[in-house]
Amino acid sequence: GIEFVTRKVTDGVARIKLGLTKQLALGNMDAKRDWGHAKDYVEAMWLMLQPDKPDDYVIATGRTTTVRRMCEIAFAYVGLNMQDHVVTKPEFFRPAEVDILLGDASKAKAKLGWQAKISLEDMIHEMVEADLTRLKQLK
Repeated sequence: GIEFVTRKVTDGVARIKLGLTKQLALGNMDAKRDWGHAKDYVEAMWLMLQPDKPDDYVIATGRTTTVRRMCEIAFAYVGLNMQDHVVTKPEFFRPAEVDILLGDASKAKAKLGWQAKISLEDMIHEMVEADLTRLKQLK
């Protein structure tokens, strides 16, 4: 959904690129997250269903990235400078912010042979493209 920061950023980047808005308002730019692609996670789910005995796994990329860096990737993809468009607003800071979210998928790798394959950069580029396509259709 658009309320998630990844979607908010890629939608905002697409809107700015298409001239529909000039700024993107965000909260904590230094929060660190472990973002992964749904295709990778669906593969992990399928692999979890294959063994005869069920087990619990952490599915994650094992790579943490700040919201700031994720924005830089998205804006650079469309040839824009993030600093020209992003504003930080206190109302977008979460009262119970978790500074860093980072998963350890070593068990999934050891037992299932799974690891994330799609890079954050490729995922963000794909999301920006999807938002550009969607917004162009609305114009």
